[in-house]
Amino acid sequence: MTFNIKFIATDMDGTLLNDANQLPCDFYDVFHAINEKNIIFAAASGRQYFTLLNMFESIKDNVLFIAENGTLVMYQGQELYSATISKPEIDSIIETVRKIQDSHIVLCGKKSAYTETKDEDAQQEIMKYCHQIRFVDDLLDVDDEFIKVSVLNFSGTEEHVYPLVAPLFAETHQVVVSGKTWLDFMDKHASKGQAILAMRNKFGFTFENSMSFGDFFNDVEMLNETYFSYAMSNAHPEIKKLARFIAPSNNEQGVITVIKQKVLRCH
Repeated sequence: MTFNIKFIATDMDGTLLNDANQLPCDFYDVFHAINEKNIIFAAASGRQYFTLLNMFESIKDNVLFIAENGTLVMYQGQELYSATISKPEIDSIIETVRKIQDSHIVLCGKKSAYTETKDEDAQQEIMKYCHQIRFVDDLLDVDDEFIKVSVLNFSGTEEHVYPLVAPLFAETHQVVVSGKTWLDFMDKHASKGQAILAMRNKFGFTFENSMSFGDFFNDVEMLNETYFSYAMSNAHPEIKKLARFIAPSNNEQGVITVIKQKVLRCH
């Protein structure tokens, strides 16, 4: 069985990328094959736009970038969609998270990401995901258009950050555990799914001919906005329950395997 697909969105970490942070070996061959079929390919990630741009430098004009967990959508250098957070809301989030032990804050703006952490391990981890980063003395003094606040906690955000911030912010913002050590605050209505919904109207694809791949809670809305929703076999158990289908793990090139079999009819 093959599917009539017009749009494919994939998360990056734990999904398209293997645990060594590498793209599948035949990614570019598969990408060019789906591009020839005029299928839109979207990199839908919590990563910064500039980081994704570097990662897909050779094909950047043919990739739809759903960056920062859907708060910023860029295509061919143009902003197609964004969901911003006001400065007073940003300040309130920062002041709250500063009180949580061993938590490192990344303030995500349209021009750059910003952090005040002096911890070298945290800086290295942050720079994996944010290639455009400024180290500042005080995040409250930063001037930009803000789209997200990310929190890094090596002990685990689901256990050590979410229970402390959700009672304060979950009703007014998206507060999502986006990885074992990451948590994100976003505009209440922002998500990868909301971004896909906006792009559906712009590019003319439908729910029924959309495919997506994800592994964690920041992928929930994306999976819900695409009929052919795949959880990776390495995904969080709750994500596996939510998705219609299961793909092989990120270390088994699961995204590419499914696209070959179901979209390109390769076996």
